Amino acid sequence: MKKLLIVTLLAILPILSFAKVPDCDSWPMQMSTTWLQKTGIVSIEDLDKSKIQSTLLASEKKAKGLYTQIYHFIFYDKKGNIYETITKNDASFEECSETGVDVYLISKSYINKRVNIN
Repeated sequence: MKKLLIVTLLAILPILSFAKVPDCDSWPMQMSTTWLQKTGIVSIEDLDKSKIQSTLLASEKKAKGLYTQIYHFIFYDKKGNIYETITKNDASFEECSETGVDVYLISKSYINKRVNIN
């Protein structure tokens, strides 16, 4: 019984130690899509918004309640092409857009469909 209690505590304690960070993926996601369009990579209208994936890779607390956040976004267009970006910006619990967003294109994959010529 004592071992079960120790194992349970060891399993629960890491969960309790996670610090809360701002949930701010919308601002860098909007800036990523705007950047993809402005650079001529893909039009916002061509993106399938229902398939966008976002992952918070890192969030580092800075002074005065600011957090530097790094996000990874995967965008799909309506043809099945894939565009991946990494973003970096500062956010707080009050405001997601504390700073501008640095956007980096890390991958772009195009689907080549075979065309039969008769």
